[in-house]
Amino acid sequence: MTTATLPPAALAALPLRAPAARWQGADGFLVRPARESDGPALAALSRPFVRLGALRERPLSLYRSRATDFLVAQNPDGAIEGGIGLSGHCADGVLYNFCVAAHRQGSGMGGRLLQAAFARARGRALTMLFTATTGSGRLFLGHGFVPSGPDLAPAAWARTLDPARGARVLARTL
Repeated sequence: MTTATLPPAALAALPLRAPAARWQGADGFLVRPARESDGPALAALSRPFVRLGALRERPLSLYRSRATDFLVAQNPDGAIEGGIGLSGHCADGVLYNFCVAAHRQGSGMGGRLLQAAFARARGRALTMLFTATTGSGRLFLGHGFVPSGPDLAPAAWARTLDPARGARVLARTL
């Protein structure tokens, strides 16, 4: 068996970073890294969940400035219909602001976003993921998360949890 190798000049011409990951399903939805220009769509997508108390209110400036944290689900017409943030804290990660448009819930979009977030976290060599939920957490639990305490989560993130919201902390090993 022989192994093909590139000559040094060809290796030098390769990009230093791999292109941004993109996952497209048979339904035409694209899960891709968010861009700063997706900030208004992420803010609009989040508003109904903020009104219900499921998400904390975040300013548009946060969605823009932290766009690189987010993965979005974009429909074939270009509309953003789902999103999830992933922030790194040393070897751990935190999933936040996870939302899927009401008319897409139950379609599998949330699961696809979670799988893409897991892949991104593994690519960053994160070993544990945490999240907080005020809901049932059924989707997270179905994807390997288990109840955890905030004392096991990254301290900087755990300090931002509002006890009045009654959120449960969940964790998953990657």
